[in-house]
Amino acid sequence: MTIAEIAKRAGVSKACVSRYLNNGYVSEEKKKQIRAVIEETGYTPSRQAQGLRTGKTHTIGVVLPKIDSETISMIASGISQVLTEKGFRMLLANTENEVRKELQYLDLFKNDKVDGVIFIATLLSDLHRDIIQSMPMPVVMVGQRADYLSCIFHDDRGAARELTELMMNKGRKHIGYIGVTEEDHAAGAERYAGFSEALAQGGMRIDPKRVQLSDFTLESGYAAAERLMTASPDTDAIFCATDNIGIGAMQYLKGIGKRIPEDVMVVGTGHSKMSEIVTPTLTTAHYFYHNSGIEAAHMLLELLENGIDMKKQIKLGYELVEQESTAG
Repeated sequence: MTIAEIAKRAGVSKACVSRYLNNGYVSEEKKKQIRAVIEETGYTPSRQAQGLRTGKTHTIGVVLPKIDSETISMIASGISQVLTEKGFRMLLANTENEVRKELQYLDLFKNDKVDGVIFIATLLSDLHRDIIQSMPMPVVMVGQRADYLSCIFHDDRGAARELTELMMNKGRKHIGYIGVTEEDHAAGAERYAGFSEALAQGGMRIDPKRVQLSDFTLESGYAAAERLMTASPDTDAIFCATDNIGIGAMQYLKGIGKRIPEDVMVVGTGHSKMSEIVTPTLTTAHYFYHNSGIEAAHMLLELLENGIDMKKQIKLGYELVEQESTAG
C-alpha cells in the first residue's frame, strides 16, 4: 500500500495524505476520509521514509540513571504517555548511575538520528554542560535545574524546610541530617539548604556531629544513622534526604531499641511505596514524578516546534505526607 493508493481510495491528493501523515494541516472532512482508508487497510507509514522526506525521525532519546528505580519509572511513564500520543518513539539509555555512561549516551545521541533528548539527571558537571550545549537538537532535563537548558525540577529546598519545621514544631531540639553529596544539586545541595534554613529560622545551629552523608541505598542510610547516633546519641530527630535513607535509618534505630517517633522522629523525601508499608510509616514529601515526565515531554515537543533557543524552566511543587514516624 502506497501513499498514492491511499489518496486514490480516499478521493484526495497525494500531498493531502502526506500532510496528514506528517501532522500538517488537513481539513476535518479529508482527515476522516484518509483515516477511514488507513483503518480499513491497516496501512503503517514507513518511519524511515518519513525521516528521509522530513529530516525527522519521530524518535526521542531518553537518558535515565536507573531503569528499575520506582521514581525513574514514574518519570519515564509520563514521558512515554505523551510521546506515544503524539506519534513519537522513545529510545532509552540506562546509565546505571554512572556519570561516564551518561556522558557517553549524551554524546551518542548528539551524533545519532534522534529529534530531541530528555535527560533525567543526577549529577551535573562541566562536561555535561559542554556536551549539552553542543547538541544540535533540543534537550530537556528532568530533576535538576541549570540555566543553560530547559528543565523540570522539584521544590527540594521548600520540601526539606517544611519537613524540618514539622519536627521542630513538635518540640525536637537535636535534629540530625543524613543527606547525599552536594554534587547532586537537587537531592544534595537544595535539600541541605532547606534543612539549614529551617534550623536557622528556629534559632538552632547545625551540629557537625549530626550531619552524615549517604548514598541512595537502605544499607547506606543504616550505616549513616549508626555514625550519627554514635557521635551524637542525644539526637531526637533525623531529616533524611530520601525515603530509602530514612527507612535504612529507622532500621538501625529500631535495632538499638529506639522508639520511633517517641525517642527519635524520622522524615524522608519522595513518598515511595515503601514509605507507606514500612513500620512505622514514614513521614515524607510527595513529588509529582509522573507529572514531571509529562511536562518534560510536552516541553520538548514545544521546543521542536518553536526552536531550541527558547529556555523554559518549571518548578513543580510537593505535598507533605505526615505519617507515623512523626506522630504525636
